[in-house]
Amino acid sequence: METQTRELAINPGLVKKFLVEFIREETAKAGFKRLVVGISGGVDSALAAALAVEALGEDNVKGMILPYRETNPESISDANLFASKFNINCETVDITSAAEPLVGLDSSMSKVRRGNILSRLRMIVLYDRSAKENALVLGTSNKTELLLGYGTLFGDMAHAINPLGDLYKTQVWQMAEFVGIPDKIIKKKPSADLWLGQTDEDELGYSYLEIDRALYLLVDHRMTPEELVSAGHNPQLVKDLVKKIIGSQFKRRPPLIAKISPRTINVDFRYLRDWGV
Repeated sequence: METQTRELAINPGLVKKFLVEFIREETAKAGFKRLVVGISGGVDSALAAALAVEALGEDNVKGMILPYRETNPESISDANLFASKFNINCETVDITSAAEPLVGLDSSMSKVRRGNILSRLRMIVLYDRSAKENALVLGTSNKTELLLGYGTLFGDMAHAINPLGDLYKTQVWQMAEFVGIPDKIIKKKPSADLWLGQTDEDELGYSYLEIDRALYLLVDHRMTPEELVSAGHNPQLVKDLVKKIIGSQFKRRPPLIAKISPRTINVDFRYLRDWGV
């Protein structure tokens, strides 16, 4: 798959080694030995789960497949294909009966609102299973999604640790090929599968490769929007990306607490030294 430019190319072996150690260390640091992860049939959750198995062993990774009545059957079969290849113990919980009473409250509910409900219900199941399994919830959002706010707050963006959050989508594809994720999963059109026919790139309006090339320069190289346009990037793309980054900042920061004391959580009580580490 031609998904990279020279700038976005990574050393997958080195990155894998780092991410596996990150998962192992951060899980232990929090006092846990196990992880729970939602397996959607997409490349992000597959890569995160594969790295977790490498870090902790297959017996310490619990996979959850969480379909809704409109979930594409291919997503379920791809999730099972991945779980079988990596020998992950997966449990399937259909969230339809939990979702329908909420979805049915408003006949004019938009696809986005309904998608947010489904995403948050899935995270309810994951966190419940994490309590049952004495495990942490593993995040699967990549850097592209996080920068654009392309995710549901307290839904798919919720997690205890996230190995993929500093990898752009095109870099996730590189890593997925390296660790042996099935080609069928890597090469299919990315989709959150929150409604019939939904694809990420149709919803975003641009390809991930176009987006990542611009984001890499905007974020990692701190280029101005004007410099990106001068370098040949689509002016409307640049404008749209900047708007999304600014508009979704609230999703990337901890909940903001009003400061009335000398030590305020998430303001100036947020470093390792604050709890004696």
